[in-house]
Amino acid sequence: MKNIKFIIGLFVLSIFSGCSSENSLVDLDAISAPENITALATITQDNTGKVTFFPNGEGVTRFEINYGDGIAESGYVNPGESVSHVYKEGVYEVKITGVTLNGKKTEATKTVTVSFRAPEDLVVNVLKGSNLSVTVSAVATFETYFQVYFGDVNNEVPTDFMEGDVISHTYPTSGSYIVRIVALSGGKATAEKSETVQITNLTAAPTPTLAASNVISMFSDAYTNVTVNTWRTDWSSATLTDVDISGNLTKKYSALNFVGIEATSSPINASAMTHFHTDIWSSDLTQFKVKLVDFGANGIFGGGDDVEHEITVPSPAKEAWVSIDIPLSDFAGLTTRSHIAQLIFVGAPSGATTVYVDNVYFYKKTASIIASPTPTQPSSKVISMFSDTYTNVAVDTWRTSWSAATLEDLAISGNAVKKYSALNFVGIETIKNPINATGMTHFHTDVWSSDFTEFRVKLVDLGANGVFGGGDDVEHEVTIKSPAINTWVSLDIPLTDFTNLVTRGHIGQLIYVGGPSGNNTVYIDNVYFHN
Repeated sequence: MKNIKFIIGLFVLSIFSGCSSENSLVDLDAISAPENITALATITQDNTGKVTFFPNGEGVTRFEINYGDGIAESGYVNPGESVSHVYKEGVYEVKITGVTLNGKKTEATKTVTVSFRAPEDLVVNVLKGSNLSVTVSAVATFETYFQVYFGDVNNEVPTDFMEGDVISHTYPTSGSYIVRIVALSGGKATAEKSETVQITNLTAAPTPTLAASNVISMFSDAYTNVTVNTWRTDWSSATLTDVDISGNLTKKYSALNFVGIEATSSPINASAMTHFHTDIWSSDLTQFKVKLVDFGANGIFGGGDDVEHEITVPSPAKEAWVSIDIPLSDFAGLTTRSHIAQLIFVGAPSGATTVYVDNVYFYKKTASIIASPTPTQPSSKVISMFSDTYTNVAVDTWRTSWSAATLEDLAISGNAVKKYSALNFVGIETIKNPINATGMTHFHTDVWSSDFTEFRVKLVDLGANGVFGGGDDVEHEVTIKSPAINTWVSLDIPLTDFTNLVTRGHIGQLIYVGGPSGNNTVYIDNVYFHN
């Protein structure tokens, strides 16, 4: 235990010099109190009880050592030097005081055990860190201090430390090392323990950069994760440990043969996704396999329509994070993807490999979207609902409360667009100020999507009375089959194609419908009627 307390004190300074100038004066008041005061205490192994102190601290001009035995006066030592004292057997509270040039003081207390018995009850703690590092600490009875040999050089000089200290060490390369800790007291007999550590250059996995709207994440600090029932089923052949690597949560599978991961209570609907991703790290992996299992339309395991497929990743790189991105189309046997409930990882050599796993997710690969084309119709022949090119009429809402879609207003290259995610259908209303399109000939909208398979446009006219639900409302829906993806599609639909839209003087609703239902994202721009 080390107890720190801050003391402001003054001591007499005697400065001898032939002369001084104004430029050589020191601002004593600006000097801060010493910090991080501590000391290492070692003892000779000859039953004499001779203890040597090596004090350390920051901003110290001189150290004062109160030996804590009530016999000897305090010892004084300069930074970088040591001082010795002979003790009888016992446990002593030694006070180390660091003093600055202006007399400010900071104290620390060290417990020093002096015994001529061999140390007993030695317990060591060797922890592997990240990026080739290891930390060592130890406790024992009857010991004064410890020495640690990290085992990476010949004729190694040990590192001394005391109980309560944590010693860090960085190895030059990955490998297997024997760490030896020796407990020493004032006699010749010692106690020691050795541990073999496998050192790696493991660091945190790379941070994903995909937009969250295009990801279904099972495990990643970068996203909100869906519910996963277990990351190790009871029928797995592997040991799971949750570890923190530089603040990044990671799954560690040791003795990996195979491990089952299940989301059975809430199967994953990946029908709109294009890829499966995971990051893996291993120092001994020779082969890695990924299996996905879909429970079929009924969503029940063993319900008769389960489908699965396994992908093999041969010879993944060792001691480096490997980002695995597998097109879902490569899982040929996975003919349905709307109820994925099992993910299985398999490692080789079987049962003799350790694999770290992070960033497990499905994602939708999209092309880079650019601004939509600029309309060229004269403004005198346009009634615009949404376009940066024209003055827009009043629109009550671009997403009614009864819509099944998420609306986001974006700017692409400075051009305002509407983004509808998870689009089933969305209602857009101008009921307060219905649009008189009787003088118009076409309805226009620009759409962009990476995943829609169908797009529909419905127009609703409120009839001659201009009242929604007034008895004379008319509507018609036009379907665009298999629109082009990853490019802006300019839809210019003759109003005559809206066959049932027999009146156009009070258009109060525009409805967009996307397919597959609820699993597509559509960008919208330049919504207008024109002649």
